[in-house]
Order: sequence, then structure tokens, then C-alpha cells
Amino acid sequence: MTDPRTLQPSELDQLPDRDPQETTEWLDSLKAVTDAAGPHRAAYLMRRTLEGAEGAGVALPKLLETDYVNTIPTSAEPEFAPGTDETMERRIAAWNRWNAAAMVTRGSKYGVGGHIATFASAAWLYETGFNHFFRGKEGDGSGDQLYIQGHASPGIYARAFLDGRIGEEQLDHFRRESGGNGLPSYPHPRRLPWLWEFPTVSMGLGPLSAIYQARFNRYLTSRGIKDVSDSHVWAFLGDGEMDEPESTAALALASREGLDNLTFVINCNLQRLDGPVRANFKIVQELEAQFRGAGWNVVKSLWGSAWDELFQLDVTGALVRRLREVPDAQFQTYQTRDAAYIREHFFGAEPALVELAKLISDDKISECFHRSRGGHEPRKVYAAYRAALAHKGAPTVILAQTVKGFTLGKGFESKNANHQMKKLTVDEFKEMRDLLELPIPDSAFADGQVPYGHPGAGSPEVRYLTERRAALGGPAPARRTQPVAPLPAPADKAFAAFDKGSGSQSVATTMAFVRLVKDLVRDKETGKRWVPIVPDEARTFGMESLFPSLGIYSPKGQTYEPVDRDQLMYYKEAVNGQILNEGITEAGSMADFIAAASAYSTHGEPMIPFYIFYSMFGWQRTADQMWQLADQLGRGFLVGATAGRTTLTGEGLQHADGHSPVIAATNPAALTYDPAFAYEVAAIVKEGLRRMYGEATPEEDRDVFYYLTVYNEPMPQPAKPAGVDEGILRGLYRFNTAESAGVEVAAANAPRIQLLGSGTAIHWALQAQKMLAEEWGVAADVWSATSFTELRRDALEADEALLRGEQREPYVRQVLADAEGPVLAVTDYMRQVPDQIAQWVEQDWSSLGADGFGLSDTREGARRHFGVDAESVVVAALAQLARRGEVPARSVKEARERYGL
Repeated sequence: MTDPRTLQPSELDQLPDRDPQETTEWLDSLKAVTDAAGPHRAAYLMRRTLEGAEGAGVALPKLLETDYVNTIPTSAEPEFAPGTDETMERRIAAWNRWNAAAMVTRGSKYGVGGHIATFASAAWLYETGFNHFFRGKEGDGSGDQLYIQGHASPGIYARAFLDGRIGEEQLDHFRRESGGNGLPSYPHPRRLPWLWEFPTVSMGLGPLSAIYQARFNRYLTSRGIKDVSDSHVWAFLGDGEMDEPESTAALALASREGLDNLTFVINCNLQRLDGPVRANFKIVQELEAQFRGAGWNVVKSLWGSAWDELFQLDVTGALVRRLREVPDAQFQTYQTRDAAYIREHFFGAEPALVELAKLISDDKISECFHRSRGGHEPRKVYAAYRAALAHKGAPTVILAQTVKGFTLGKGFESKNANHQMKKLTVDEFKEMRDLLELPIPDSAFADGQVPYGHPGAGSPEVRYLTERRAALGGPAPARRTQPVAPLPAPADKAFAAFDKGSGSQSVATTMAFVRLVKDLVRDKETGKRWVPIVPDEARTFGMESLFPSLGIYSPKGQTYEPVDRDQLMYYKEAVNGQILNEGITEAGSMADFIAAASAYSTHGEPMIPFYIFYSMFGWQRTADQMWQLADQLGRGFLVGATAGRTTLTGEGLQHADGHSPVIAATNPAALTYDPAFAYEVAAIVKEGLRRMYGEATPEEDRDVFYYLTVYNEPMPQPAKPAGVDEGILRGLYRFNTAESAGVEVAAANAPRIQLLGSGTAIHWALQAQKMLAEEWGVAADVWSATSFTELRRDALEADEALLRGEQREPYVRQVLADAEGPVLAVTDYMRQVPDQIAQWVEQDWSSLGADGFGLSDTREGARRHFGVDAESVVVAALAQLARRGEVPARSVKEARERYGL
């Protein structure tokens, strides 16, 4: 060891040493211990000194790693709660292990697959929670929120089978849902809404969402919506899942805001899908350092009680040193090898270990290395959970070491391929039965079929399970499905304010939306339920006026004087703030949105989130979370601002959204609108509030969300024409005709064309309408296409009805039935957006759009580049009419030359 008095310069040398002699004495003491007792004893003393300093409140950098041992020693483990029957809990866990494996194995004959090994490793992590910790929804408050690891779902189904919530027929339809009586492969509220609250199998989104759910719980309490301070969020994760960047993206938020209502339980079985998580390293140590560095409380539960004897014999610290240095892949090998191999390759590493091994029998070595893990012993897990709940001021992560495939036999345990192994043989099941001591006779394996096991509805096991859950507030997991009372509709005045238009004033639809929200949040009945969410772009969208009136949520309030305090629209943070300003994180903002959008079920409190963002950074960046939102039956308004490929001048390719409606169209729960005018925005929001939160009809699906694109291009906003509400909501209406627009067409029988414009593109269509009439003698009618996606969905439903023998005309065909001439659609998005409806339009069809990559330019330059400006619309219209012989072909060439195309 280096003499501590000859260390290289460090940051400490920049601080004045008030007593150099004392410093020298401390360093001499360290050297003396090192020389006399070795560096490991010196390290031990230093660690204890640092821990003591931390406990005394001395400000020191935290230790990021501890030894590869349990955080809670056996002597400090708490007793189980009174009334606990450990034998009974082991029997319940055995039945659940059995039925989880049987369900997947029985399903394998249908080729549907399934995962066995994950729950086998994590069984006690769940069972201990269900028996002692997880609060149900039938008690006071909202209960706990459980984010179940997706691949562990068979074990949750097995427990629901034991408590009578799922029958044998449903178990036999695991992964076979089409008949209506099956079970989804993973946690999925849309497919099994009475059981699952949170979809988690898109790895990484579970931990991210759990953090923001815990944070949203605090938000609800702080704002006085509902006191959910007793709710605890438990997220069950895999060590391999922690590779996903989303898994650790918000760790600092959780510690910064002191979310001690949150616990991560990471099942460290050291394996991912194809092999070791950290083959040449140690995932537990890596995670410990990562979480400690982020400010979390870390509890390691690595070794079972069989290891106690070994640690007591380790008087030199050699065993602890060896455990820290063995890489995970090698430890997996020990799991599958005999005692002789372990003696040679583990204990043979240094003389002190050789001597220690002489004191241990082969059976003891096998027990320790093959079976004894902290995550497999309920007392160890119970101690860890108790420690997590007792810790205040920071979230806790529990790193529980397990064996993947535990109790499934030598063919499964710790094998690299066990994630893909879907079944056990009958002989393997019989070995498992004997290991678990289950009363299943050989005669139950009729014709090679593996039986389900159940001790009986009135058995001691089921009574115990039921009593434990009753004491904790009812079944878990469980989701509220009873409808909450509809929210009263806001006063119509807020929406009607846009009907008269803006006169000569130019207003962007983004500003119109923000103005609408400003009015709606003032509503006495529902205003408090709005949750404005923005990723550090509020000023871009003109929302800074909401800062002083609503406040930005912060658990600490405002501990400083804002630099703009003397201004009307100053930056105001408050404990009861309503705005969630998340910083530069679209993923975090979406996680906020999901928590708020499903609060009607999670907490019985309908909240109205709207999340406004650069449209390019929504569906392109976080579409996976938008699927998660749909899976979780979330409701609210997603608002893609500064939308379109050509409206955001100068920003260029990375900001030019030409495709978000295309991606949004793939999500069945997303109602996608591209409104052109302020009154359309108001009509869509009004309808969204009614459908999602108000008096929806029984036929309507309330579990939807709205995606609106709004623009930053100020334009005069016209007055609302009469009788257009249905068309706005269904996707298409005639805004004007050539005659009603007042354009002069020379010939009475002039050629006619129908121009369909969506969003900001309608303004180019209106320009083209005038040019076609005045310069080319063509009459054009202009239509506002608020949603090509909704038009397509309606047409698809009509096609499906036809297959059932029902006659139904698609709406787009109905409204265009009397429209003369061809149809030309123009959009600020790729042509694929309007082309969604082409097959249902009976007239000749063509479209213009902004296909390809975006670019930096003026709006005019970008639109000319993509061929969607008014001049391009005119040329395309003439070309379409020329193909029909309704205008001379030379007109197309002449127009091109005139406009410089």
C-alpha cells in the first residue's frame, strides 16, 4: 500500500491545513494499521470511520459501493409481524410456483410460449409483499401502486387462481385471448382491466413511470385534490432491464424530490435474455454505485442464512474479498457445478480461503452456492421491505440476488437459455413437486398432462391468503373499473369566444389553444383538475402568463427570489403549483401525462392533463410511451405545437414535423386532429372533455386520448360557419365554395375542383382558390380536413359492417357525394396523411404534401421546395383538370412558367 504521506496532490491541498501535526498523526495511524493488519483491515476501519462521520452529520462524499454482502445483517433482521405463519406462506408460494409453471407448460402445446424462469426467481419478492406490505384498494385511500415485471405475469395469475379471481379455464387460455376468456401474456390494463393497472413489458418504461407516479401522488396531495400520502409505489424490475436508458433516466428526480413513497425491487438473478447481465463485472455493485450516486437509499439482500456460518468463519475478510472480485458469469458457473469445482476455483484462490473451506462440508458448500440467496428467503426480503418503508427522505432500491429458474430443476436453474425455455417435462414436474412438497399424486398426470394444483377454496392456505389480503385492504394487484362521476361541462362561453373569429388580428392556433386553456382552468368546477405539462418550452408556446396564476409545482415551493419577480408574468414555483414544467425531458413529461391521464382509475380522481410539446419531439421521440398511455387506458390532450414541416422557420430538419399524424394514426386510442382554425380547436377540445370526462354515450369508448396539432404561424382566424360542428369532429366539412368565397369566375360553366386542406395548409388552398378563379377561370371549393385519420377509421368501420351484411356509407363519401370535379388534398405533412382516405373518395384523387427531410428556410422557401405553396396547388389543380380534358394542357405549362416552378 502506498504510504499515505506521499500521496499525489488532491483537492484537499487547496484547503488550509489548520493542524498539520494532527493530519500527520492520522496518516501515520493508517499506515501502522496497514503494516500490522494488512490493507483490508485498514479499508474496513476507514469505511467505518466514514459511516460514522455520515451518521454524525459530517458533510462527506458518500460511499458509492459497499462490500458484496447483505446491507442488513442477520442479527438486525426484524421479526415477522404477529400472526405470520411462515409454514403456511411457504405452502402458498409452492402452489403459486407450481401453477405458474403448469400454465406456461400446458400452453406450450398451442405454440403460444410463455416465461417460467423469471417468476421462479422472484417468487418470494412478490409473495412477501402480497402477504405483508402491498395495500389493496378496498381499504382507506388508493392503496399501493404495483409495477409488476412483465415476464413474471404467470406467477401473478397463479396467485389470482389461488384466491379465486381466475378460474382454471382462464389459466388454460393464457396467451389465447381471441375467444374473450383468455389472459394476456403480460400486465395489460386494456386486455384485463380489473387486474392490471400498469403495462410494464416495454422494458424501461416501468421504472420511469413508477418514479413519475410516485411524484404525481405527491402532486395530488400537495394540491389538495386527494390525500394519497399513504400510497406506496413498488416497481419490480429485472437487472437486465436496467440497461434500458429509461430505467435510470429519472433517478435524480426521485432523490431530488425525496420520494420516499417509492421502492424499486430489482431482481438480480444476474441473467438477461441471452446470457449474463454483466459477464465480466458485477451488476449488483454497478447498480449500487449508480443509485447511491443518484441519492437513493440502497438495500442489498444477496445471501441467505446458510451463508451466516461462512461469514462468521471469515476472520481475515478473504471470503468477502473473493465475493467482490468474482465476476457474475463465473458465479453463474458455480451455481451449476459441484462442491469439488467450487473448492478448487472459488476457495482455491488464496490460502486463507483454502483453510476456511476445510471447515465446511460439501453439503454446506452446495447449499450456499446453489440455493441460498437473499431473494429466496422471506425473512431476508421482509427485512429489506421493512427497511425501505422505514427510510425517510429518499427513495429506496432493493437489490435482491436470486437464481433464475429457481426450483425448476437442474435443467433450468442459471442456464443461459432458460428465458426461452417454455416447458418442463413430466419427470421435471415430479421433481419440482417433491422439492416443493406438494400433495399431487402421480395419477394426476393423466396422458402426460400436467395438472393444476389447488388446495381447495376452504383450505387453510386460501383462508390465510384471504385474511392477509383483507388486513391489507383487499386483493392485489387490482384496478378500479367502476366509473367515476362525470365532470360537469365547463361554461360554453370559453368555447364560443372563438366562434366570431379574430377579425383583422392574426392569431396562431397555438395561441388560441393556450387562451382556451387559460379560460378553462378558471372554471369553478373543473379548473383545478387541469394538469398543464410542458418540457421547458412554456415561453415558446406563450404559456408564461400561466406561471403566476397557476404556479409551477415544486415540493420545496420557491426558496429564492426569482430574477423576474418585478414583472407581471414572473417565474413562480409553489408547493401547490398546478403546472408540471419538467425540464428538457419529453420522456419525463409523457410519464407525468400517463400518471395524470389514469388518475381517474388509480385514485378515483379524474384529472385533465394536457401536454404541449414541439410536435417533432412527440410521436417521433416517445411513441412507445404513447402506446403505454393507450394500454393504461389514459385520457387527456396531447398537443403537438409548432407543428408541420414548413411552419417552424429556420429550425430545420430536426424540428420539421412532417409525419407525426402518420405515427399517431397507428395508435387505436389516439384521436388525431389537425385543426386549421381557432374555432375548430375549441370544438375539438369541447368534444374531448365531453367524451372522456363528461356524459359520454354507452356506445362511445371513453378510454381514448386526443392528439391536436397546432401552429405557430399567426393567421387571421375566420368566424365559424353555421352547421360545421359534425364535420369538424368527424374530420371533413366544406369551408366555402367558390361562390360563397366571393371569387369571380368568368364562365358560368367553369371547371370545378375540390381543394381539401388540413391544418395550416388550408390557407394555401384559400390562396389557390382565388388564383384559380382570377387567373385561370377555375372554380374551387375549399374543405377543411380536420382529421384524415378519423375519416379513415370511419371508412374502415363501414367496410367491416359490409362484411357483416350491413349497408353503411363512409362519412367521407357522404359529404363529398355532390362535390363536382376532382379532389386535390394538400397538407403540411407527407402525402401519406391525406392518402389515408383515397380509396373511399369516388372522385379523381390527387394530393400534395411535404415528403422527404425538412430543411431550414423561410416558410415561403420551404413551401416552394416541397411544392405545397399556393402556386404549386394551382399547378397541381390545373394538371388534374387537364387530364380530364377540362382545361387546355398548355395551361399547366404556362402556369409553371408564370410561377417559376
